[in-house]
Amino acid sequence: MEHEAPMKFPDDFPITRRWPPRHPERLQLYSFPTPNGVKASIMLEETGLPYDVHKVTLSDTDVKSAEFLSLNPNNKIPAIIDPDGPDGAPLALFESGAILIYLADKTGQLLPKAPAARYQVLQWLMFQMGGVGPLFGQLGFFYKFAGAEIEDPRPRQRYIAEAHRLLGVVETALDGQDWIAGDYSIADIALAPWLRALDFYGAHEVVGWADHPRTVAYLDRFLDRAAVQRGLEIPARD
Repeated sequence: MEHEAPMKFPDDFPITRRWPPRHPERLQLYSFPTPNGVKASIMLEETGLPYDVHKVTLSDTDVKSAEFLSLNPNNKIPAIIDPDGPDGAPLALFESGAILIYLADKTGQLLPKAPAARYQVLQWLMFQMGGVGPLFGQLGFFYKFAGAEIEDPRPRQRYIAEAHRLLGVVETALDGQDWIAGDYSIADIALAPWLRALDFYGAHEVVGWADHPRTVAYLDRFLDRAAVQRGLEIPARD
């Protein structure tokens, strides 16, 4: 039985034909500064891992291009290629939560090694991935974007109520601690950009943002971090 030859970066990755690497030895980030996109750039800035960044806009010409779909068939940013992946082989990866876990394991940062603490962080990461992200995204659609034109108020009311409920969960979890799972971690890098999105949606008042003082202070702490400030602007929109 013949063994397949190991993949080589960049030759075996079609995405590099459209977004060529400037430093092929570095991790490659394909992203745009959305709440999900900045998770990866903030994590990379926090860890200090060298990387190339490639702006992949949300337009169909980018995210639905054959080159991008070769990396992420789900046509969503962010995605990465690590030329120096596990066992030294290139690794292509999509889904922001998976990228955060991978980068934490690769660098030994922002995800505890002790099993109990590790699973606490992963618990809150999944809370963001499965709850806050999808539901806040729907809130944005029905409150600010095209869905706001729908006359039936029920979708809008549902997502406003769910956002308020989720803020209550965060508020309770922050009682007595600065970060969502104890020490600063990938769970915060996942959660806080979505809390920040409520301002972009113009939804602070309707979800009762000011009624959650621990959450407000939490987001302020997050935004005060130098790596966060850098990561929020990567890649530049213009």
